[in-house]
Amino acid sequence: MPSPEVVDARGLRCPLPVIRLAAVARDRSPGDVLTVWSTDPAARHDVPAWARMRGHVVVENAVLDDVVVETAGDARPAPDDAGPPRAAAQESTTSVPDGGTTWAITVRLGG
Repeated sequence: MPSPEVVDARGLRCPLPVIRLAAVARDRSPGDVLTVWSTDPAARHDVPAWARMRGHVVVENAVLDDVVVETAGDARPAPDDAGPPRAAAQESTTSVPDGGTTWAITVRLGG
């Protein structure tokens, strides 16, 4: 499976993580895979509910510890002691900006 595109909704409260995910999904094709990162505990329930209503499939729902997204302009290597990546290839181990738990909910888009 190719690395999913990450929708970073950390720090946003319900319903914004789902709204951000839906906005990105609108421009994607069936079979594409998206992962939303959220610090809002409600997203663990809201994203799967949105996926079911839209005909998508949740393929993973995981907790990520100490993860930040690297952009093309911020492509620093991960520290040597970082260990293996725990989600999309776009991450490295660093502190989560708000210090809270980050959930990664991965959705395969349906037709």
